[in-house]
Amino acid sequence: MLRARLYQLFFLIPFTLACSLCAVVAGLFDATGRSAHALAKFWSAWLLRVAGIRLKVDGTENVPLTGPVIYMGNHQGNFDINALTLSIPRRFSWIAKEELFRYPLFGSAMKRAGYIPLDRSDGRKALKSIKQAAERITAGTSVVIFPEGTRTKDGWLLPFKRGGFLLAVKAAVPIVPFTINGSRKINPANASGKLELRPGTISVSFGEPIPTAGVPEGELMNRVREAIAARLEAP
Repeated sequence: MLRARLYQLFFLIPFTLACSLCAVVAGLFDATGRSAHALAKFWSAWLLRVAGIRLKVDGTENVPLTGPVIYMGNHQGNFDINALTLSIPRRFSWIAKEELFRYPLFGSAMKRAGYIPLDRSDGRKALKSIKQAAERITAGTSVVIFPEGTRTKDGWLLPFKRGGFLLAVKAAVPIVPFTINGSRKINPANASGKLELRPGTISVSFGEPIPTAGVPEGELMNRVREAIAARLEAP
């Protein structure tokens, strides 16, 4: 617990603020978002390195070289974002909760990087967000979605939310499933709120793309769940 607190107070928070500020400034001169994405990779690499986390990646040959896709996978811990930022071989954007975009500097950096907010406060706003996100994806932006909506506490897959699959059907682009293992053991989600950080290895495995054209939403959800679960290690 002490190690986690020291990491958070003396590295995570100040380093994240510094990188966010750099991303905001870079965005003033680079409207493409490439600089912000490069900074996100730099930020992720050092967060993992200082925390004593190793990264193992396989299945990148399943990631299409061209065209937009939607990456979908399980969510085990706070370091999943950093692991995926370094693992995905192509530039991409995140679809994130709209609330995250309200944080000073961090939210501005996300906007500069081209990340897409999803407003889940009510059904009408959620549908509007999905429509806008689908337009961005159809235009060429690949995105990452955690279909569980939050991170698991026991290591097993949670029920999937419909929003990501509605988006996939609307955008009509392939889904690339990924499975994360090891993240929960490094940074477990405790009901007591106790903060823990343990050195270890996070593995990210990509599965074969799953087509969405003409596939019913329910069937698509089952296919993606099976692809993620096939590589998931027992807690």
